[in-house]
Amino acid sequence: MDKYNMIERKKTRQVMVGNIPIGGGAPVVIQSMTNTDTADVEDTLRQIKQLAEAGCQLVRVTVPDEAAAAALPALTAQSPIPLIADIHFDYRLALAALKAGISGLRLNPGNIGGADKVRQVAQAAKAAGVPIRVGVNSGSLSKKMLARHGGVMAAALVESALEEIAQLEAEDFFDIVVSLKASNVPLMLEAYRQLAQKVDYPLHIGVTEAGTPKRGSIKSAVGIGALLAEGLGDTLRVSLTGDPVQEIFVAKEILRSLGFYKTGVEYIVCPTCGRTKIDLPAIADEIERRVEAMQIAGPLKLAIMGCVVNGPGEAREADFGLAGGNNEGVLFAKGQIIGKYPAETLVDEFMNLLQNNIDDYNIML
Repeated sequence: MDKYNMIERKKTRQVMVGNIPIGGGAPVVIQSMTNTDTADVEDTLRQIKQLAEAGCQLVRVTVPDEAAAAALPALTAQSPIPLIADIHFDYRLALAALKAGISGLRLNPGNIGGADKVRQVAQAAKAAGVPIRVGVNSGSLSKKMLARHGGVMAAALVESALEEIAQLEAEDFFDIVVSLKASNVPLMLEAYRQLAQKVDYPLHIGVTEAGTPKRGSIKSAVGIGALLAEGLGDTLRVSLTGDPVQEIFVAKEILRSLGFYKTGVEYIVCPTCGRTKIDLPAIADEIERRVEAMQIAGPLKLAIMGCVVNGPGEAREADFGLAGGNNEGVLFAKGQIIGKYPAETLVDEFMNLLQNNIDDYNIML
């Protein structure tokens, strides 16, 4: 841990999804899921590559039928990152996915056809070195579990997960990741807290069906962020309606806000007030747009402040920054002022400052 991240993560066992380690102290892994027709190889690959370029490390694809399963060999051969097959009800689809070279399975042993079918999948996955994520959702709890616990309760999610895990353990299979997702944040938090006391399997965390990007981002940040702040979570997905590429930005910012994500650019931008005498929103937007085009590997921290009150002092930990004045502004580095410039040239001077320090921050042009 460094001085900016005092979060002690729960120790979990480690599994490998392709070449990506999950758990065991590895960095928290960002996942997403395609929303294309998996049988459409070209369209699905296009989206997988977009997700990878945005910073996604693992991608899940749904495999609801034989047509989707038939597309998996081409997808696994051409995907730039490991793929996870999402399987429900039909164990044969899981076996086909394993033969196709999939790197992970997401399934519930309880719904793929009985003990013999679980045994076949577990044996094939073990032989292939492929982990299985047991994914329990609040909306798909069994009637038995709902009756036992009096409805959708955290304890019902946990018990359901433990039953699913036990079926795999009975087959001497232990490369397991577990998720307990719910759209209700307090329910999801309590379920993960309870489960973390009972197992040492790595946890895949997220708020399922979080909503549209505007509201779902906030809901996800609250739920995922709370667990991460408690040291829980080895891999995550932000579940937003629409283009899944949006999920990656939100996931990275959640991790960055807690000190788990060290690459790229972190921004410190004041909200503005009556003291602000420059067009800070426009300046911040322009800087963010131009910095993004530079593809900075980082880590780099930039501050864009409205006045000297919130300038170099509050943002002294920033690598570089600017603070506005009366139609002018100052540039600073590590809290030290290095120059004063008219408001109309602030952005250009700020970008010049970055360009002159490319090597120090591993900026890829």
